[in-house]
Amino acid sequence: QVQVVESGGGLVQAGGSLRLSCTVSGLSFADYAMGWFRQAPGEEREGVSSISSSGGTTYYVDSVKGRFTISRDNAKNTMYLQMNSLKPEDTAMYYCAAYYLGGNWYDPSRYNYWGQGTQVTVSS
Repeated sequence: QVQVVESGGGLVQAGGSLRLSCTVSGLSFADYAMGWFRQAPGEEREGVSSISSSGGTTYYVDSVKGRFTISRDNAKNTMYLQMNSLKPEDTAMYYCAAYYLGGNWYDPSRYNYWGQGTQVTVSS
């Protein structure tokens, strides 16, 4: 049984930082690309970032480029999202997505497994 668990969310002031973690069990973590998504109330789920199985290739949505950094530690079956210079518009539930099926990295339908989400709230 595959389990995807996010952690690290919280309340932070604008300009602050948070580091999200995603730990996966039940599949060969190192074999699959992974992604981070977010969803604000009333909005569609948005692709934030994606990372290849080796960690050598990364993608970011334009709104977070230069502020967020995705990484992974395959020995720990864990992926990270370092978020710096946070803005109120980054407020959302953040989800980890595992087992990328190919295609557009920002398309939620291209991932097989999801965590329950971790809330990030940025106050102005």
